[in-house]
Amino acid sequence: MFPALEPELKQETLPDPYEDFMYHHLQYYGYYKAQRGTLPNSATHQHIWKNNPRYLLNGSFGKREDLIPDRLQKEKHLWPSCLPSTVRRQTGAMSRDSLMLSSPFVKSRQLLYDDIGKVNPHLREPRDLFALFSGSALLQAPRWPVECEVIKERIHHIEWVPPQPEYFYQPTGNEKIPEIVGEEKGTIVYQLDSVPTEDCYFTSSRVGGKRGIIKELSVSLQGPEDNTLLFESRFESGNLQKAVRVNTFEYELTLRTDLYTNKHTQWFYFRVQNTRKDVTYRFTIVNLLKPKSLYTVGMKPLMYSQLDASTHSIGWRREGNEIKYYRNTAEDGQQPLYCLTWTARFPHDRDTCFFAHFYPYTYTDLQRFLLSVANSPVKSQFCKLRTLCRSLAGNTVYLLTITNPARTPQEAAAKKAVVLTARVHPGESNGSWIMKGFLDFILSNSPDAQLLRDIFIFKVVPMLNPDGVIVGNYRCSLAGRDLNRHYKTILKESFPCIWHTRNMIKRLLEEREVLLYCDFHGHSRKNNIFLYGCNNTNREFWLHERVFPLMLSKNAPDKFSFHSCNFKVQKCKEGTGRVVMWRMGILNSYTMESTFGGSTLGNKRDTHFTTEDLKSLGYHVCDTLLDFCDPDRTKFMQCLAELKELLQQEIHKKFKELGQDMDLERSWSDISLSDVESSTSGSDSSLSDGLPVHLLNIADELNQKKTMYKKKKKALKSRKQRNKQYQRHTLMPESKLTEDAPERAGFPSTLQKPPAFFRTSENASSSMMKYEKSRLNKSQLNGRGKSTSLDPTDMTTLILTKNIDRIQKEKPGFTVSCDPKRSTNPSQEPAPSVKPSWSRNRHPGTRGSHRTAVAYPSLHVYTYP
Repeated sequence: MFPALEPELKQETLPDPYEDFMYHHLQYYGYYKAQRGTLPNSATHQHIWKNNPRYLLNGSFGKREDLIPDRLQKEKHLWPSCLPSTVRRQTGAMSRDSLMLSSPFVKSRQLLYDDIGKVNPHLREPRDLFALFSGSALLQAPRWPVECEVIKERIHHIEWVPPQPEYFYQPTGNEKIPEIVGEEKGTIVYQLDSVPTEDCYFTSSRVGGKRGIIKELSVSLQGPEDNTLLFESRFESGNLQKAVRVNTFEYELTLRTDLYTNKHTQWFYFRVQNTRKDVTYRFTIVNLLKPKSLYTVGMKPLMYSQLDASTHSIGWRREGNEIKYYRNTAEDGQQPLYCLTWTARFPHDRDTCFFAHFYPYTYTDLQRFLLSVANSPVKSQFCKLRTLCRSLAGNTVYLLTITNPARTPQEAAAKKAVVLTARVHPGESNGSWIMKGFLDFILSNSPDAQLLRDIFIFKVVPMLNPDGVIVGNYRCSLAGRDLNRHYKTILKESFPCIWHTRNMIKRLLEEREVLLYCDFHGHSRKNNIFLYGCNNTNREFWLHERVFPLMLSKNAPDKFSFHSCNFKVQKCKEGTGRVVMWRMGILNSYTMESTFGGSTLGNKRDTHFTTEDLKSLGYHVCDTLLDFCDPDRTKFMQCLAELKELLQQEIHKKFKELGQDMDLERSWSDISLSDVESSTSGSDSSLSDGLPVHLLNIADELNQKKTMYKKKKKALKSRKQRNKQYQRHTLMPESKLTEDAPERAGFPSTLQKPPAFFRTSENASSSMMKYEKSRLNKSQLNGRGKSTSLDPTDMTTLILTKNIDRIQKEKPGFTVSCDPKRSTNPSQEPAPSVKPSWSRNRHPGTRGSHRTAVAYPSLHVYTYP
C-alpha cells in the first residue's frame, strides 16, 4: 500500500486516517498491543502467522506473567530467521518493536501489514462468505430427520436417452381391476417401522438419519428357490411404506405420505431385488389421493435395471402394461383413495431394479453437478456459487449468480436480472431436468450463451426444497406445508428457503430491473409444457405478459402448448411464487409446468418425454430470452398482434356459448381477461396451507384461551325485530298496568299511537326527567310558594313494582303512594305524598311550600287527554 522506506532515510510520514482508526480500535479490544514499528510485508507475515502464531519481536516482551523466559528467548530470534535476507537486513537496522496479543493468544487472519518500517493494520478484502467446493472437496452429506432410517448404500443412475420414441400405453378397456386384499389376507414383505405423520413435527436432523443399527425390513428368503421380491426405499428420494404379497407374483404397495402430514401420495421410487426373468408381475398402489391422473391417458411408470446399466449402458425406460387408474372401493372412509395397477416383466434373473413415478434427480445429483461447475477453471469465472441459506434440516440451499464480468460500472449497472428457481415441490423432478438443461447451455461457450451473460445477471436457485427431495416427499417441506403457498410468510425460521429467496429478489429489485421470474414445476394431470402467468392490469402493457409464452411455443412447437397457458390470478394462489413476484413488480412472472407424461403436439405426439426433451426446453428458454429482448422489435410486435387476434376469437367464442351478441369492433378490448379464461390451476392449494405443523398446537391453545375469556357476541337483529321484542317485553306489561289503573281509564294509551319522539334509552329517560323537573320549578315559581301538584290530566307516571323495590334499596326511606283504589273525585283532597329524605330542603327558594314527590323510573310512558 505504501512505498517501503529505506533504513537510512529519515522521513516522517503522516498516519493514514483509516489505519490510525483501526490501530486504536483493535488496541481498545485487546487484539493489538504493539508500538508503531517495523513489520514484514503481508504475504510473509501471513505465512509466518499461519505456521507459528506465537511469534514475538526482539525487545518486545513487556511484563507478561504468563510467558516463560526460555520460550520467549526462543521466540525472540524466531522472527528474523524466517525473513528473506533483504528484509532481514532492513529489519535489523530498524527499531525493534513488538506485536503482542492479549492472553490467551488469538490467531487472527483478518489483519494485514503492508509496509516495512511502518505498521499499517487493516482488514482483509471480503472473502467468499461460504467457500463451497474446492478441487479436493467432498460432497456435503445429506441431513435427514432423526426419525428416518437410511441405508448405507449409495444409489446412482446413469443418464440414457432411448433410441426410439416411447409411446403412450393405449388402453383396451379390458384391463383387469384387481380386488384390494390387504394385509389381512396377504403377507407383509416390507414395512417401515415408524413414519412421522401430522401428529408430530420436525425437531432435529443428522447425517445418516436415525442412530443405531439399520434393521432389515424385507423378509428373509427361505432358499435360492424363494422368488419373493425384496423391497427397499430407505435411500435418497425413496418413497414406499409397505408391500404386501397377495399372490405369487402380485403385490399391493402403500406409499408414504409427506413427512409430518397425512396427505400427498403421488411420488413413488423404490427398489426391488430377487427378480425372475420372463415372469409377469403385477404391482398395485392402493393409496393415491388425486382423482385424475395421466395414467388414465397412457402414461407408463419408469423402470431401471442395474444389470442393463452396467452391461449395456441402458438407463431409465418406460415399462408397463394393463395400466389402470381407478377408485379404491375398500377405502377407510376418511378421504377417497385411488389405485394404480400395472404389470411388468424384468429383463434378468436376480436383478436389482427400480420403479419411479418420474426420472429421479436427487440432492446428491445436484451437488455433483455444482462440484463440476466449481472445479471448472472457465465456468467458475462467470458462475459464482453461494449459499442462500440452510434448510430446516441444515442442508444447503445453493444460489448461482451467472454473468460475464462487466468492463465498466455503468455497464454492470445497466444489466437486467433474470431469476429462475426449481424443486419447491420435491416430487416434481422434471423441474430439475429443465433447470439442468438451462445451466448446461448458459454455462457453455456458445455465442448465444455469451451474449446472454453479457446483457443479463442470472440468479438461479436450483433446489428450493432440499429436505423434501432427500426424504422423498411429493409436495411439502419438513414443516409439513406446501412452500409454494407461503411466499408472503414472515416466519423466517419455519420457511427459511422461501423467506430468503423472496428477500434476495426484493434486494435485487432495489438494484436493477428484473425482466423475468420463472419457477419450474411438474404437472400430473395435463400433457405438454405450459406456463401460468399473471394478467397485467396496466393498459400500457396490455398482453405483454403473454408474448414470452407465445414466443416459447414457436421455438418449441412439439413440446410447449400456448393454449394450455393460463394467466388468471386466483385468490387461492396469492401465496405462490409467481403471484408474489408479480405483486412485487415483476411483469413477466411465471410458473412453468412440465408434464410427467409426454407430448400431444407435432412430431412428438403421443410419446413420453425423456430427460433430453426436458433439458432441451432449458435451451429453448434461453433462445426465447434473446428473441424477447431483441432490439429489433419486429418479432415482439408480430406476437402482440397475434395475441390480440387470438383473444378476439376467444371472446367471440365465449359470447357465442352464452348466446349473446357483441360489437367486437368497439368494446372487445375492454373485457376483463379473467372472465374469458378458465380457473383451472391444476392443484389444490388448500391441502397444505396454513401454519407449520409445530405451531398448530400453540395456535389452538391460544384460540381456546381467547374463546374462554371472550364474551359471546349475540347475533345482530334488524330494527323490526328489535321493535317487536321491545313491545313484547316492555310496553305490553306497562299497558296492562295502565288499563288496570282507574284514574287513567279515561286516557288513551300510548300503545295505540306511540309518539315519534319516544325513546327508551337511559339518556332519553334522563332528559325527560330534566324536562319534568323544569316544569315543576316553573309551576312553583309561578305560584310564589303556593302548594301545587301535578295534574293527572297533564301527565301520568307509571312506577313499576320492580322499580319501586330498586329505588327503595338504593334510597332508604323513599315511599310512593300508588293506591289503585284512590278516589277520582276532584272535590276530594288527594292524599299527601311522602317526600323522600334525600330530596328534602333541596330547593331553598320554595321552602315551606307543599310539593308532591314524583318518582321517575328508568322507563316512562306518557298518556295524553
